[in-house]
Amino acid sequence: MKKTLLATALLSCIAVAHAADRNDADKLDPVVVTATRTAMPVDETLAPVTVITRQDIERLQPQSVTDLLKGLPGVAVVTSGGIGQQTSLFMRGSNSSHTLLLIDGVRVGTVGAGIPAYEQIPVEQIERIEIVRGPRSSLYGSDAIGGVIQIFTRHGQTGEAPTPSLTMSAGSHGLVSGQFGLSGGTAHSWYNASLGGQYTSGINACRVGAAEAYAGCFADEPDHDSYRTYNGSLSGGYRFDNGTEISANWLRSKGDIEYDGTFQNYTRRTQQVAGAKLAFNAMDIWRMTFNVGQNIDRADNYLNGPQFDYLTNLPFNANMERAGYLYSKRNQASWQNDFTLAPGQILSAGVDYQREHLDSDTAYARDSRNNTGVFALYQGVFGPHEIQLSARHDHNTQFGNHSTGAASYGFRFDNDVKITASYGTSFHAPTFNDVYYPYGVPVQLKPEKARNAEVGVSGTPGIWTWAVNAYQTNYSDLIGFDANYLPINVSKARVRGVEGQFGADMDGWHLRTYLTWQQPRNRTTGVQDGNRLARRPDQIGRIDLDRDLGQFSVGGTLNGAGKSFDDAANTRHLGGYATTDLRATWRFQPAWSLQAKVANVFDRSYETASFYNQLGRTFYLTVRYMPGQ
Repeated sequence: MKKTLLATALLSCIAVAHAADRNDADKLDPVVVTATRTAMPVDETLAPVTVITRQDIERLQPQSVTDLLKGLPGVAVVTSGGIGQQTSLFMRGSNSSHTLLLIDGVRVGTVGAGIPAYEQIPVEQIERIEIVRGPRSSLYGSDAIGGVIQIFTRHGQTGEAPTPSLTMSAGSHGLVSGQFGLSGGTAHSWYNASLGGQYTSGINACRVGAAEAYAGCFADEPDHDSYRTYNGSLSGGYRFDNGTEISANWLRSKGDIEYDGTFQNYTRRTQQVAGAKLAFNAMDIWRMTFNVGQNIDRADNYLNGPQFDYLTNLPFNANMERAGYLYSKRNQASWQNDFTLAPGQILSAGVDYQREHLDSDTAYARDSRNNTGVFALYQGVFGPHEIQLSARHDHNTQFGNHSTGAASYGFRFDNDVKITASYGTSFHAPTFNDVYYPYGVPVQLKPEKARNAEVGVSGTPGIWTWAVNAYQTNYSDLIGFDANYLPINVSKARVRGVEGQFGADMDGWHLRTYLTWQQPRNRTTGVQDGNRLARRPDQIGRIDLDRDLGQFSVGGTLNGAGKSFDDAANTRHLGGYATTDLRATWRFQPAWSLQAKVANVFDRSYETASFYNQLGRTFYLTVRYMPGQ
């Protein structure tokens, strides 16, 4: 598996290198904000960053956020079935709750489990994704152990006339989807509004064999598990002549998800994110920013899913028996101050506040908590030398005080090759489920902690961009379970890894190559010492290669992962796999395009979680209306 991915990557690089040897002088480096909470070109960051742009999204033709994230450096994605089924993400071998997800700057994830619903995020609402790998607790507090993913939703542009957009898709397993938007702006303002939805009859999410009765999902329900969702968004802002800026955004997604289970097999889930920002120059050297936001997540679970009347699109068995519910709300606010001390030197300092509240049919002994974090970051550039120093102190009303810090250094050579070195600490506060679920009685837990050391080298030689990073992360106080299945701080782990990403855009060729080698290993004393951490393969890779040919473009993606295990004891084996996607686009009018995609061309059968099926060969056809593209 590993050799195949490396060989294919090299062949792709050679093919593209022979296609052209000139640099695109007009190409601008994308600006990222997640790595330092301030805007900077991506090649000037000291953290390993991957950026997915709107152009990448339209070229790749994804049906879900999972399609965009899987195979990226350090990212292992696990899905429990087809489109819309529960998705977990393991970044750099960390746990699924150890990666912070932000949507337009607002922290997202259930208060109960601490895991974001990646599968519920409408991909057509996304403008850009920034993936920052490595510890970021010294800037963001809890959860940012493996890294931070920030999704920016689509927005209008100042000076843009009212511009509609339309996307419609159909495909295998009864898939139909559509998204309509309207964006625009004046000399000082911008706005965007969008509505959309998606439906698929799905696949059988969980398989059970005769010798595996009630394994995996503990149910034998050989049926198709459907998924339907609706979404809407609003955003807008105004920028005054003196640089003062106000903006607001709102995104809501509601889904009906069928799955296999003995106790419940249908969930109606609502996810909402809202935020507002005010930024202005308090002084010539002082930029002040206020942010407020809210994330709401509600899941209602039922014993039997609805049966829909496909003429009216309404359920006709409305008397479903609700088996449980979980409602979580997170209110948050931040005050950030950015001081330009001198050319190339910035000091950022501020305060973050959040209040978490949970309501559930489970009788939690405590249903709310607050967290206040104070942070500071210094960034300095001295000729070829770059330095970043950050520190943060968090006070949690449930877990007390916790301090984290990070230091990074970079040196840029005359040929634009840069070497970096960094060290950082991070932590994750136990979730409400860790402390109370399922009995409601609290258990004593400490925050999970991690220490990370890293070195990297990157460059932009002509048409190419490339980066290689090597790291080691040591985890302590990881939450495990005792003989009575109660959570306790017992586990230790160590993850060593090397990540590489290579890319180029020239003469109509677009190449993105991502490779990961990692060793996520248990370091707990006992029989599991040295075991692989569950569901985290040692090798991950992905290659995207596309070619523009006038009105047409063609491309493909090779995506794969090495073998792993589904359990901590390493008794349930998950085989390695590689899948191939092919795609084509015909721009038959300046604003209109017709796209076709075949995913998993060779109908590869594989699992990322034991007994849970993945999509086989699937076909998709998409029509887009995008003026100005």
